[in-house]
Amino acid sequence: MLFLTLFYTFFLIGAFGFGGGYGMLSLIQHEVVVNHHWITSAEFTNIVAISQMTPGPIGINSATYCGYAAVHHATDSVLLGMAGSITATFALMLPSFIMMLLISKMFLKHMKSPIVQSVFTGLRPAVVGLLAAATLMLCNEENFYSPVESPWHFGVSIFIFIMTFVGVKMVKVHPIRMIVYAAFAGLLLLY
Repeated sequence: MLFLTLFYTFFLIGAFGFGGGYGMLSLIQHEVVVNHHWITSAEFTNIVAISQMTPGPIGINSATYCGYAAVHHATDSVLLGMAGSITATFALMLPSFIMMLLISKMFLKHMKSPIVQSVFTGLRPAVVGLLAAATLMLCNEENFYSPVESPWHFGVSIFIFIMTFVGVKMVKVHPIRMIVYAAFAGLLLLY
């Protein structure tokens, strides 16, 4: 039953997760942490961090790790956890695969249609909203600490966040180089 629920949940996320992997993060977090309680908020934050560091799309990586964690927590079996990874990953990709097959046939034929243009115009704000929700979801105590409980860690986290933003957007430092700088800053300032 867990595998069917896992498949159904990630199939829905794949079907309605417009905006790519970052747009899906808020949907994944809501389903696996809030609705089903398969993992904790702290575990999800770690999954997002690992998903960002591993090659591949963040949505698929997150689904893979969440599928594993959900089944492994329920069964304490590594083999079944791997089957959970496969189930969640396949379910997340399946709607996109089906939609791309259908859209690719019809899009070339109808791409200049006012209806198709209106649909894409309506989807743009939804994508921005999902990306904003993913950003706000990651601005939690697991990532930035609590200003009341640990003001030094909170201040350092905000400083690294601002410097990373300035470095990438204004100074045009390559994002990979900025990740390395932020990691060293975290090591030096927090420990």
